Amino acid sequence: MALIRPFVPAKDFARSRDFYAAIGFTEHYADETLAILEFEGAGILLQDLYEPAWAENTMLQLFVSGLDHWWQRTAGLVEQFGVQPPRAPAAQPWGLRVGYLWDPSGVLWQVSEETGSEA
Repeated sequence: MALIRPFVPAKDFARSRDFYAAIGFTEHYADETLAILEFEGAGILLQDLYEPAWAENTMLQLFVSGLDHWWQRTAGLVEQFGVQPPRAPAAQPWGLRVGYLWDPSGVLWQVSEETGSEA
């Protein structure tokens, strides 16, 4: 079994942990500087470390089934966490439906679902 867990920066560690909980990640471990978060087998290592150039140039992809249902989690994120407004899912020519959202540190997430078309 292989597993990749990218390190994700957090400008405000507590706020970022709350953000990821709001979009469905569960916390499997946390201390003062690191949290292991998981969503249906996908995982990240959220760390209490912030470097603007790193955060603002990080993009991660999360595949979900039922993107429209999952996307309901983005309601209220702007008001609650002060993030950029999410971009609603749309079909892409490479065979995915994709929506975009930013975490409180500026990390960009591409939330995707296969449409059945060949990529």
